[in-house]
Amino acid sequence: MGKSIAIVQTSAVSSAELTALCKEIIPEVKVWEIIDSSLIAEVNANGGVTKAVRRRMLSYYQNAQSLGVDAILNQCSSVSEVAEELKQMIDVPVVKIDEAMAHEAVRLGKKIGVVATVETTVGPSCRLIERAALKAGKEIEIQRYLVEGAMMVLIEQGDRDRHNEMVLGEVEKAAENCDVVVLAQGSMTVLLPLLTHIKTPVLSSPRMGIEYLKEVLGE
Repeated sequence: MGKSIAIVQTSAVSSAELTALCKEIIPEVKVWEIIDSSLIAEVNANGGVTKAVRRRMLSYYQNAQSLGVDAILNQCSSVSEVAEELKQMIDVPVVKIDEAMAHEAVRLGKKIGVVATVETTVGPSCRLIERAALKAGKEIEIQRYLVEGAMMVLIEQGDRDRHNEMVLGEVEKAAENCDVVVLAQGSMTVLLPLLTHIKTPVLSSPRMGIEYLKEVLGE
């Protein structure tokens, strides 16, 4: 019996990319997807995670476990701290998509720029990097860059070009002022082809997250 994983997602925005990366990096692993776009809508409406979001996530993790998966991938940075909590209640490894990225950012520089398109992602992403720095015994400084409204332009209007235009300026600004730039949302990988002129390292989570998941699975 081959290995399998479940990706728990708060919107379908990264679905195609994540399944394509899994096909490329862990082709022999069966991928199940659990997508509930009401999660991110509720998090954004409430400025953070609610008890109801936490309850639904726990039920999805339990459902994933009952599928007999070997690991669960949490796709959304806005709920990554809930994923960390739920680890204790689940018998299979829970991997946060942005975990590996946070450690790499700390390794690469002291001044880290975090670019986000959703306000509820900023806090969890910064705290994840701070924990990675603590673990590495390294002092860091985080600069926050929030591009308000860009995620909604991408999800609700499906306007990728407008989203990229909005975010690109902030990424360039962060690259000028920081040692390394972190793209807090997985959906921001649509920008990567436009960043070739930037000399500062710009990190995004999906590929690094799936590569780390591969390690966890022992593949």
